Amino acid sequence: MNELYFLEPKYDERKPEAPQVQSENTQLLFRFFGLVAIMLGIWYLHYRWTASLNMDALWFAIPLAFAETMMFIGTILVVINFWRINDTQKQPAPETMSDVVEENQLAYYQDKPIKIDIYIPVFNEDPELVRQTILAAKKVKTLPTWNVCYYLLDDSNSEEMTAMTEKEGVPQVLRSSSKGRKAGAITNAMDETGGDFIVIIDSDTRLFPDILLNTLGYFRDDTVAWVQTPQWFCDLTQGEELEKTWKQKFGEMGEKSANFFQKVFGRTKVGQDVFANDPAMFFDVIQRRRNNYNASFCCGATSIHRTSALRRVAISRWVDRVLAADDRQKAIEEFDVEYISYHTSEDIYTSLLVHAHKQKKYKSVLHPDVESKMLSPLDLGTWATQRFRYAGGTIDLVTKEFGRFFKSGLSLGQKLMYFSTFWSYTGAIWLVILLFSPIIFMFTNIAPVQSYSMDFFIHLIPFLFFNQVALMIATWGINSNRGGQFFIAIFPIVLKAFWDVARRKPIRFVVTAKSAKTGNFLSLVKIQMGLISLYAVAIVYATTMHLIGERIYLTGYSVNLMWSFFNMISLWAIVQAALYKFEE
Repeated sequence: MNELYFLEPKYDERKPEAPQVQSENTQLLFRFFGLVAIMLGIWYLHYRWTASLNMDALWFAIPLAFAETMMFIGTILVVINFWRINDTQKQPAPETMSDVVEENQLAYYQDKPIKIDIYIPVFNEDPELVRQTILAAKKVKTLPTWNVCYYLLDDSNSEEMTAMTEKEGVPQVLRSSSKGRKAGAITNAMDETGGDFIVIIDSDTRLFPDILLNTLGYFRDDTVAWVQTPQWFCDLTQGEELEKTWKQKFGEMGEKSANFFQKVFGRTKVGQDVFANDPAMFFDVIQRRRNNYNASFCCGATSIHRTSALRRVAISRWVDRVLAADDRQKAIEEFDVEYISYHTSEDIYTSLLVHAHKQKKYKSVLHPDVESKMLSPLDLGTWATQRFRYAGGTIDLVTKEFGRFFKSGLSLGQKLMYFSTFWSYTGAIWLVILLFSPIIFMFTNIAPVQSYSMDFFIHLIPFLFFNQVALMIATWGINSNRGGQFFIAIFPIVLKAFWDVARRKPIRFVVTAKSAKTGNFLSLVKIQMGLISLYAVAIVYATTMHLIGERIYLTGYSVNLMWSFFNMISLWAIVQAALYKFEE
């Protein structure tokens, strides 16, 4: 596959969606439905634990009720996260350093030009791909009082890359080792280039011209440590209209069926965003609303950092680590001052450390507008590797810094938001129970509840209704269905990440490939395919038992049948991704 496929006109013509717009009344409506959902959830779980457990099958009833309880904690955290859109007020771009420093530093920095370093960390990428990134960066608009420089942080020491950078007039920042990977490369470069601000981008990031004019103004507040801009992928699979696909397969009847389906469920495309790569849900909903708690975290690419903040926090942390060491002299020799924390998830780890810094309460900003475009993983192997690194890095981070949640430094809102990121990954554990529950019922005819009675549905259905309506309001205009399916489907990847962290196996930093690999990826979804097959067998078995009169209660069968189909559809989403072949 040609790594420069995204230069084709059809990709250049694609434009990012504008940030989500919600009125104060809409947000109040979400809060109403969210709070009612929480109250109904508590009511439902109280009923589940006190009045609905099947006392003759506690081996089944208790794990399911426990899983429901753990998932409900996630619901509470989501409502808190989505509570309010509170964007940081935009300000005019600063002209000199005196516009962005503390009052006691004005005399020193009076009328000093602002030096902005754009960093492009690379490791064995295609030089031509990187050249396109450099060309886009050179088109970034600046002010006359700004000194914008471009640096290639090259850990690959490639002769072809060196030749390209010399031709483009961009300095390479080299080092003798790859210690700390990307974080180490940035730390090393900061000591060499001396910028007041750094812009971190990936090798495939093409900046939009106005990024600095639109974001540097936030730093007029001297407590703002970094600004994260949303990542947007210009190469997401667009899909094909449902009526066109069904007409090709089933003729006019298929087209009519598709039109009827879409009248009920809305416009649908077949093959749209196959890998659930669309980051709008993450940036425009989750991260953006964390501005309300000063808890949006850095996501690496397309972020702008105040270097003095990174230095201050890193030096303070280095001193603490040295003082805590048994052999301080050895620690002084071995410990680096990590401006960006040396970790698989260096971005969120650094964010946590900066937010927790006690000497100065730094702020973060999620800028709502897209200011660049990037490439997404377009094969399941690359995608799975990336998601495993995200999961493993976050889980490992929490195990290392768990004590911070019980100390001063982070505010309550920040603690809840960082904890929410970790808690979302624990869903994979509870999902195992939720995925196998309908299968157990279908094979054994044993219910985890006393009965699927009217009392049970009176407690369950209102909670589900208010919860779904609340999420629909919060995410209005953003397609979250695909992400919801993949949340279920990727549970084996997340469980492996938990297992590797538990046995202290290092989570390796792997650079995400920028082109689709060829091959068969079904081996990566063996567990999901096995579960789908198990569901099919369980459904056939339970249906046969009903038909021959061995079972007489249809309510439990109907509930678990719908539950099984829902799970099968979600699991099938990742099987589809494994079968997908990218066409330029």
